[in-house]
This record gives sequence, C-alpha cells and structure tokens, in this order.
Amino acid sequence: MPKSTKPTKSSKSNEQLDYSKIKINKSAITDTLTDNFMPYAMSVIVSRALPEIDGFKPSHRKLLYIMYTMGLLNGAKMKSANVVGRTMTLNPHGDAAIYETLVRLSKGNESLLVPFVDSKGNFGKVYSRDMQYAAARYTEVKLEAIGKELFADIDSDTVDFVDNYDATSKEPTLLPISFPNILINPNLGMAVGMASNICSFNLNEICDTTILLLKDEEADISHTLQAPDFSTGGYLIYNADVMREIFNTGRGSFKLRSKYSYDSQANCIDIKEIPYTATIEAIIDKIADLVKSGKIKEISDARNETDLNGLKVTLDLKKGTDPDKLMLRLFKMTPLEDSFSCNFNILIQGTPRVMGVREILTEWISFRMECIRRRVYFEVNEKKSRLHLLRGLEKILLDIDKAITIIRRTDEENEVIPNLMIGFGIDTIQAEYVADIRLRHLNKEYILSKTREIEDLLNKIKDLELILSDKDKIKDIISVELKDIKKKYAKPRLTELLHLDDVEAFVEEEHIENYPVTYFLTAESYFKKITPLSLRMGGEHKLKQSDKIVTEVESVNKAELVFFTDKAQAYKCRGYEYEDSKASLLGDYLPSKLKMDNNEKVCGFVSTEDFSGFMVFLFADGRAVKLELKGYETKQNRKKLVNAIYGGSRLVKVFHLHVDCDIIVTTSAGKYSLINTALIPLKSTKSSQGVIALTLRGQNALTSASLYKDGYFSDPKLYRTKSLPTAGTSLKENDMGQLTL
Repeated sequence: MPKSTKPTKSSKSNEQLDYSKIKINKSAITDTLTDNFMPYAMSVIVSRALPEIDGFKPSHRKLLYIMYTMGLLNGAKMKSANVVGRTMTLNPHGDAAIYETLVRLSKGNESLLVPFVDSKGNFGKVYSRDMQYAAARYTEVKLEAIGKELFADIDSDTVDFVDNYDATSKEPTLLPISFPNILINPNLGMAVGMASNICSFNLNEICDTTILLLKDEEADISHTLQAPDFSTGGYLIYNADVMREIFNTGRGSFKLRSKYSYDSQANCIDIKEIPYTATIEAIIDKIADLVKSGKIKEISDARNETDLNGLKVTLDLKKGTDPDKLMLRLFKMTPLEDSFSCNFNILIQGTPRVMGVREILTEWISFRMECIRRRVYFEVNEKKSRLHLLRGLEKILLDIDKAITIIRRTDEENEVIPNLMIGFGIDTIQAEYVADIRLRHLNKEYILSKTREIEDLLNKIKDLELILSDKDKIKDIISVELKDIKKKYAKPRLTELLHLDDVEAFVEEEHIENYPVTYFLTAESYFKKITPLSLRMGGEHKLKQSDKIVTEVESVNKAELVFFTDKAQAYKCRGYEYEDSKASLLGDYLPSKLKMDNNEKVCGFVSTEDFSGFMVFLFADGRAVKLELKGYETKQNRKKLVNAIYGGSRLVKVFHLHVDCDIIVTTSAGKYSLINTALIPLKSTKSSQGVIALTLRGQNALTSASLYKDGYFSDPKLYRTKSLPTAGTSLKENDMGQLTL
C-alpha cells in the first residue's frame, strides 16, 4: 500500500499561511454589478418578461410561429405534446414552461379576449386556482382563424429573422400582425427592477380608435375607446378621470365588480361573472373566513357550481336577508370586487417604455406602416424580376426561328445560354428563362400572352411605387385591413360599464346596529365590551390572577376607540369590531387584536363618537399634557399612530374630559395633590412634553391618578394647588381609610 501523504500533527503546527501571497480583488461593487448582474437583468427584460409592440413575449411568438410552420393554421388539430416538442427547437426553457404558455393562449383557458389557439380538451380556467389543465398528451390544438392576421405577410420580408439559440434555424423577431394585439389581449410580466401589466380592450373599439388616429393623430380617442374589456366579463366601475389618466400615461387603477342574480325561490345568490384578477377559490375562502369570524351572518353555505355551462358560485342565504345589501358588504370585504393596476410597460426597439394608449397605438401604426412598406417593396422587386424575364421573352418574339436555329446549331449544351445572349442581346437570367421554355410553348400565341403581362406589370409597379412614396396611401391600406378584421372577428363587450355615480357604495357603519355598551380595560391589556343586560346578569368579572380593571367607560357599539400605549403610540378601531363579551370571559387580548409591537402595553383608552373634548395625559416623571381629542381624528382611517403622545416617560393615566375638573394625583412618596386641569395649558402638538405638574425628588414617581369626587377629602383645600408644579401633601390622619383611589 502506498504511504499516506497526510501531514503529521507536528508538521501541521509548523505550517503557517502566508497572507502576503493572497491576491485580493479590490474592484468596486458597482463594477461587479455592471459586469455580472446587469447582463442578466437586461436579458430578462428584453428576452423574457416584457411584451413588444406586436403584443407578444418571445415565448408566445416562438410557439405561434412553430404552429404556423407545422401547418396548423388550416389543418386538423394536433396533440399539444407534439407542438411543445417542436417548439423546443426555438425555446430552450423546457416543455412545462412551453405548455403553460400554450394553455394561456388557448380558447379553453379563457385568459385572452381574442385567443389565438383553438383547443380541445381540458385547459383549465383563468378564473380558477385549483382547476388544473390536462397533460399535453391528452389535449389537442391548432391556430384560430384570426391567426391568419399574424402570418399573412411573414413571407414577404415584412419582419427580420434571426438565428435560434443554437443557430440551426431561423425565427422572426416580431410578427407582422395586422391589428394592435398589444392592447387587445392582457399581458403581465415581472422583470428585474420593472414590471408590466397591460389590460385588454375590445377588438372593435381598438380598431375604431386606430382608424381614427390614422386620420388625425390629435383626435380624442375617448369617443371610440370606452374602457378596458375582459374575458371574464363582470362590471367595470367607470371613472372618467381615472380612464383619462390611463389613456394618457399608461398608469392607473380601476375596480372590477362581479355580476350576480338573486333566485327568490331557492333564496340564493348566483354569481356568474367575477373580476379578471380574482378566482373562485379565493372568493369562497374569503367568504368562509368572514362567516367563521362572525362578520357575515347572513350566509348559510357558499359553494362552487362551475360546470360545462361556465362559472357559477352559489351563496345560500338565511331567511330575511336582503341580497343587495349583503352583496354590497361582500364587494367591500371579498375579491368579488377587485382592482386592476395598469402599468403599460412595453419594449420599443429593445428599450422599455411606459406609454399611454394613444402613444402605444401611434407606435403600433409606425410598426405596421414599416411592415406594409417592406411588403410593398418586396412585391415591387418580385414584379420587376418578372418584368425583366418578360423583357427577354419579348425580344425572342422578334424572331422565334432564330432562337430555334441557335439552339439547334449549338454543338454543346453549355454553349446554349451564351449563344442566346449574343444572338438577342439578353442577360444570363433572361437566357435561362428562354432556354427553359417547353417546345410546345414556342408559338406566337403563348409568347404574345406572356408579353401582354408587361403592360400590367408596369402599371402595378407604378402603383406600388406611388404607395412607397406616400404615407397616406399606406395608412389607407392599414385602415382597410382594420375594417376587414372588425367585420370578421369583432364581438360585443363582455365587461359592462358601471358609472361611478350609479355605484352604491357600502358604508359599513350604516349596516351596524348601535346600542349601549360598557367597555372595560384591565391592567394586563384585556378588553371587554359588555351590553347592559349581560352586565346585570353576569356577576363578577373573570380576570387573570393579579389582574384588575383599570378603566370602565359607558358608550355605544359604534363608538371609535383610541388606545394609548407605553411606546407613545395610539391604535384606533371601532367598537363593533369587538364581539359582545360577558363578565365571565377574559375578553380580547389587545396586543394580539391590535397587532401591537413586542412588549407594548395599553395604558389607557378613550371612547368617542365625535372626537369632542380634550385629553389629559399624566406621566411617571410628573409631567401633564393636555391635547384636543380632534387631533386624533384621521380621514384616512389609519389604524396606528406613531408619536401620538409624549414618549419621554411611562404613561400612567389617561383622562377624556369635556370640562375642566379636579384630579387627585399620588406619588410613590405618599404625597397627594388636587390639581384642576385648567392649570394645564392646552398644547397643539401630540408629542408635546406638556408641563411639569409634580416636583419629584430622587427615585420618586407619579404612581396613580383619578377624578376627584366630593367627600374624598374632609378638607380639599389642604391638597389643592393653585399653580404648577406642586410637591404634594402627605395624607392627613382623618382622610386615611376614607379615600379610595
């Protein structure tokens, strides 16, 4: 056996690392990002995530082009697995990704307003999260009839072709599509550092708008283009200002709402159209959560009844339920009403650009005009080539016998072409054409019929060259094509418009019953809401050991509650957000309910309906702060307010008052003070330090406070202060045992 080369323990100890020989690359991180990350980011942006002006991402374009080359435009359907396999010659990202792309392009999935793939089999549904599509070996596909508009000019040099990923075949950089697909079908893309989210518009409206812009670039497109349209139907809540913003900038958000009908006999609601951004499962799950939490009590069952006839979600109602009012609540609380955020980010000649509808259509018109120009130029060259051949044939007409004689008397075959060129003064191409004419065609009638084409070709070439020199003629061609597409493929809108003025908004408070309640807060931050009847019958409060009730407030169910914590923060909520409790229950634990920060504790709260009155806060360091309660009223319905109070000391007590009154304040040194809140100046800033109310020495602190009631002290004057700060007074002997704080 060979000897071990493992170093001995002694040799290890003698080894030392020579750090001077280590080379450290000190290049800037910006250089590393530029060299390594930026190429990757640009590849994702340009070659994967963002659509181009033809409305397709590379994965879509490669798949559709392969289907075209396979003859699936006019032929019978073919197994999807075969299409996926062939597409891998252009798309190296694997069969799963290719098949998912095929599914989305299919008619069966209902993702697109204008699908390009005619499908047979189960392709899932865009409105279902759990309805999985069948495997590629079971489904069949071919191109839809509208696919002709994608490839009609592709063989006329209208677009550039490049090598595929392994340079074994060619593929188009764009498809010469004859309608603005970029705005007709939805497109979502997530790149590196940017994204794209394009909604779909009705084919009829987009064609009309494009024709309008072809005539007048400054035309008002709102006359022909109403709003987005989606394959799942439903309602679009139309806001003219929002639509104008989307049309101009390509950014904005609008709401989509479900369509429903009420079956009075079965006492159920049937939902048959939902927002494009929602799914059946998400809607049912959210409704189930609301029912379990008690926020929705009118629904007895929610189920998915989708079948071959289409989408259907059924909600069984309890007796006496108003279906319209219930749906208003569900629109507010579930994905039955959802938002679509627009971000029209498109690749234009390799550069990402966020554009409005007008600018996108203008770019598409420029792209299509270039396609038409290249097509016409291709046709001109073909006709000129044909004309060149016929000019040679025309010269043969002058002496057919001479041509026959030259061919007959030529000894060698390879000399026929040169001899014809010399004999009639024609070039090689013309001579080849003449030499290839069959013997039966060497008659005057045949040659005259061919030469008559010359005049027609000259006229056609002249017309085509006029088109090349006149932009208006090219625009007329595009208009004619768009009108023809409208006639063949246009369909009515699926998504109806619901104007903002006609939308009945759900106001939660209008559907909440208001009744008297009493709110209780304990020292350990437990909170209870108890009705008067339950309070009378409830007996003693159930509390944790060593816990006690520190605040009790009589109010109403719809009151707004503001909780103040020891982290100088305030949390806002409504009384009806808490379930009616009982004295025999612990209640809600506020840190969890309000999602408070770690180790945060509630020190006090206020209940109000109109934010009238003022607040008095007392802190352990002897400070007192007086603020208007209106300062905590927010229009945005914020749940959490930071820097809501002075944060330099622990909050001891919170008072909500409408008029100034006396407060008993106690220190850890056993000193008592009777302070009228009028002595505390009103501040306007919530985080104000207020004033020093108590003079404290050493480790002493303000420990408790309560409202003064007549009879607490035998002689209140002994404890009352006329100015601040005050040192306080020790409790007199005759007040001991009488005072209960």
